[in-house]
Amino acid sequence: MNQDSDSSDQPTGQDPLLLLKTLQLLWTKKEMKKQLKEEIRRGFAGLEDPLAGLLDMLESSSDWKGKGHSLGYYITTELQLWIKEHPAVQQSGIKLKKLQARVLRILAQCPANLLDPLISIYQLHTADRNYLLGHVSHLYHKGDYKEAAILSIKLKLQPDQDVEKMCTPLLLQDKTNLVEDYVGEYPELQSKLLQILDTWCEPGFNIRDITRQYQGLSRYKPDKFNRKMLSKLVFRLLDRFNVDPALCPNVINQRHLRTLNYLFYKRFVEKTMTQENWTDHVQSTVGENRWLQGHLIQLLISYCDLKTAARWAQRCNLPKEMLPYGVADELQKLQIQERVEEATKADNYEESKKKDYYQLPIPRANIHFLQTWEETLQCWEKVLRPGQVVGIDMEWRPSFGMVGKPRVSLLQIALNDEVFLLDLPRLLEHAETEGGKEKLPHFIQMLYSDAAITKLGYGMSGDLSSLAATWPALKDTDKQAQGVVDLLTVDKQLQKSSIDWKKGSRKVDVLSLEQSNEDRGFRQPEKGLSLLVQHVLGKPLDKTEQLSNWEKRPLREEQILYAASDAYCLLEIYEKLCKDPASFGLSSDLTASLVGKSSIKPTAKKQLNKQEVLSPSGQQCKGSKKETSCRPAPISPKEFSVVCDNMLQGLGRYLRCLGVDVQMLENEDDHRKAAEIARQEGRVILTSGLPYQTLQSQVAEGRCFSVNCSEKAKEQALQVLKHFNVQVSLADIFSRCQLLSVC
Repeated sequence: MNQDSDSSDQPTGQDPLLLLKTLQLLWTKKEMKKQLKEEIRRGFAGLEDPLAGLLDMLESSSDWKGKGHSLGYYITTELQLWIKEHPAVQQSGIKLKKLQARVLRILAQCPANLLDPLISIYQLHTADRNYLLGHVSHLYHKGDYKEAAILSIKLKLQPDQDVEKMCTPLLLQDKTNLVEDYVGEYPELQSKLLQILDTWCEPGFNIRDITRQYQGLSRYKPDKFNRKMLSKLVFRLLDRFNVDPALCPNVINQRHLRTLNYLFYKRFVEKTMTQENWTDHVQSTVGENRWLQGHLIQLLISYCDLKTAARWAQRCNLPKEMLPYGVADELQKLQIQERVEEATKADNYEESKKKDYYQLPIPRANIHFLQTWEETLQCWEKVLRPGQVVGIDMEWRPSFGMVGKPRVSLLQIALNDEVFLLDLPRLLEHAETEGGKEKLPHFIQMLYSDAAITKLGYGMSGDLSSLAATWPALKDTDKQAQGVVDLLTVDKQLQKSSIDWKKGSRKVDVLSLEQSNEDRGFRQPEKGLSLLVQHVLGKPLDKTEQLSNWEKRPLREEQILYAASDAYCLLEIYEKLCKDPASFGLSSDLTASLVGKSSIKPTAKKQLNKQEVLSPSGQQCKGSKKETSCRPAPISPKEFSVVCDNMLQGLGRYLRCLGVDVQMLENEDDHRKAAEIARQEGRVILTSGLPYQTLQSQVAEGRCFSVNCSEKAKEQALQVLKHFNVQVSLADIFSRCQLLSVC
């Protein structure tokens, strides 16, 4: 205690330590709160120097060092209010500087809730900046890195500090949130931090050179400090602070390399991507980057052969000194005949597709690609007719885990005898230059809000979320939608049905359908809309164009036919289900029960009250803050479909054993792949930790759930089932495992 050294500040008046004893006695009697407040105010009035008196009390007591509302906190906040009523007690000059020196020693030990009141009372923002920086530097060199950073943030000292020096030990202690707060208000520091992190991700850089300097660091978590963590942090910061990704070339290159590996897996292992789509994406990913082009050649040698690698080397115009042994020789041996053979193979493939996949039943001439406002007028004249039934779908370029929400590149609207494909990037461009920015959004809103027009879609909430990200004027379209039928909801009802699938009078066996896929050379079973088309119309959709580069113009003929089919098949599904719902296990009043329900509104709703809970089906309920006081409607495991992040594979296996439809990311998959799967297949994302912040922004509200990573799979599963009100029966247990032979 410093009572003797500061006795000159208080020659007369009440002893602050006697006041403290009185207050401590009242503090133990919680019912005396009003009397405590009066005694504090009376005590301040009796002190010669209330500001010095508060420091005497804090220095002689330790109760305020704990978390929560301590007596020290209560006294401090009451003094802060009392000073506003008695401004004359404020100090200045030498006396204030002495008080500031004393309070700085206290700040290093006090909890977060005391910082702001003490900084305000002792006017630390007016203190000498060099003195404050020196004090923070002293804390830093003592190893109090967290305290030094928090005090720097409170006193806004960051512009005069070394961002790398301040943030490195925090990153080693896995205090990334504090690092984000440290640079949060300073764009220049954000850029510097991102450049530093990117440097640490440079090929050949030894991260141990950083960690070696902090070997004695308390709470050091070396397992959390690696390139993977740093890469995720960089993308999180790029997204949060809206910084140009070009500032981080190493991290971007690594992400592009992972995308390349993913594309090779899709093309050569899963075999679910066409040559044209694969080529488009590889070219777009690699660009003019020589480092990526070199990795591309190595991958081609591994997955293909020297001839293919040579073709790509020629396409990229790579110098011979960059080419591995053998590839340079093959450049001289390329023959035109090989290209002819490739074209012949493609023709044969197109013929086989007609036998195996759903075929668009309208002439090619009835598919209209619209790029100007004048061209769209014919579309709206036909679409906006009362009683019209339209199929709506959207396409966007796959994100492959890059920052930001997808922007819609193509809007497909199908009528009974024709399909309109709206080129949104070109229409947006025309709207900007010709001053017609409101026209197209107005017509889209008219379409969705007109209850007399039946709108068919599959996973509408995800589509409308992407549409709003593309055109902000359409952000409230989901709230105004009427007369919509989301066939994803119908699909879930079909899967829930207890009777066998039927196609006309012939039963369709799900297992035999999956077997037929294998017979056609596909490793993956049909899913999502393609599976629904197969169940209802007999053949699946050909989804090989799904991962196309939809931003590239002109669109290829295959892309145009795919886009038209995706929208038109909705009309055929709806027509067949309405004609004979009973044969598919649906109620006879199918049309009346679906049309007119704004089933997309709750799931696509952007701003929900914190007390509102969403069920997997998108139902919204209001209630208290406790999850249990307002539960979503109960559902069975068959109705609940999820995609598990790769860190939750144990949870995924457990849920699958309970009958839940589970898809799990592979170990090498990027977390953001979960968002793509969730949007395409209407699944709920189950994730944990940092990825939750990124993933929840890429899907509709309530469609991403954060699991407690410290719990065992069983406890995690119970948490998920309780949150979504999934009711498991004895018949559900192992039901999915028996079907898939996976448990």
